[in-house]
Amino acid sequence: MIKKEMIAMLLAGGQGSRLGVLTAKVAKPAVSFGGKYRIIDFPLSNCINSGVDTVGVLTQYQPLRLNTHIGIGIPWDLDKNVGGVSILPPYEKKTDTEWYTGTANAIYQNMAYMETYNPDYVLILGGDHIYKMDYEVMLDFHKANKADVTLACMPVPWEEASRFGLAITDETGRITEFEEKPENPKSNLASMGIYIFSWPVLKEALLALKDQPGCDFGKHILPYCREKGQRLFAYEYNGYWKDVGTLGSYWEANMELIDIIPEFNLYEEFWKIYTKTDIIPPQYISAEAVVERSIIGEGSEIHGEVYNSVIGPGVVIKKGSVVRNSIIMKQSFIGENVTIDKAIIAENVTVGNNVVMGVGEDVPNKEKPSVYSFGLVTIGENSVIPADVKIGINTAIVGETTPEDYPDGELASGETLNKEGETA
Repeated sequence: MIKKEMIAMLLAGGQGSRLGVLTAKVAKPAVSFGGKYRIIDFPLSNCINSGVDTVGVLTQYQPLRLNTHIGIGIPWDLDKNVGGVSILPPYEKKTDTEWYTGTANAIYQNMAYMETYNPDYVLILGGDHIYKMDYEVMLDFHKANKADVTLACMPVPWEEASRFGLAITDETGRITEFEEKPENPKSNLASMGIYIFSWPVLKEALLALKDQPGCDFGKHILPYCREKGQRLFAYEYNGYWKDVGTLGSYWEANMELIDIIPEFNLYEEFWKIYTKTDIIPPQYISAEAVVERSIIGEGSEIHGEVYNSVIGPGVVIKKGSVVRNSIIMKQSFIGENVTIDKAIIAENVTVGNNVVMGVGEDVPNKEKPSVYSFGLVTIGENSVIPADVKIGINTAIVGETTPEDYPDGELASGETLNKEGETA
């Protein structure tokens, strides 16, 4: 019989609707980050660095790019004969066939996968956070406290606490109460969505709540375990952790990589972040180019000026163009004499000559003010921006646009230009 001490179940099926056009055609964990990486690289790298060599990746929304990226797990040393990485989409059954309807429901539907490895412990992870964590240290904490469930938690500012599931603990770290996104929080110790369950406890809870609609860990499984008197503990984490679920937090996390002393360091030898990389030539920075405080991906060709930005692999920036405070993802092309300030430009975008992006009044986006905000311009992948147009802030563009789409040569602040139907 196969026996693994701890296996990981990585929830990577999220739509990530708050990232707007960036996730129109791709699951949030597959969105580019930090130039060469994708968001899912961080939990996968944490797993192998922590000695967890069996990872089930649960996919659902737009999984093609994620599946292609992960493959058989070679970059993370997860191409194992026993264990390794497995992609786990929803599948048809004889009865009760359904999509994954909640975080715990997704895990329940993969009970057979988990039982294959006869684990002592199951690690539950999200696929959409940027952080480094040694799960082995968390497991040691779980064992030392004879815990049934351990939640990774971290303190958050009190004014943000109501956005999270919150743990209230005694002096030993045992959770006495758990509140899911309360209006008036009693604690600021937020759950990070990272759990270690002793396998018999998880199995019993999943079976008991299998008919619960939209079964979720925070709303259903954790309260069930606590009501049964099981030992729930909070493992307090004090390192860097970022939920990049909004355009603002995604932009901020990228910008933090290029601080003079970055809070989150991609360059540490002892805790590497692994990824699948293309075989492409080195970057080329011409004699007239200026690059300051930026990450420039391999295969990029820079003839203009780049300040305080994250530029992905294979990006071309032609002469006379100036890019500031922006993220430009792989294989995008920026023409001549373009000015870009505070923009997120997705993969394979073409920007024509003499475009000015990120100017105008700071007015809310008319269609999705809570998504397209933060003073950003957001361009979806494979989009085309014609020459000689101006684009305001808090705007979103997706699709192949033409000069006729820009009245008086301008997309005003707060507008959305969507040439692909309902995807924005």
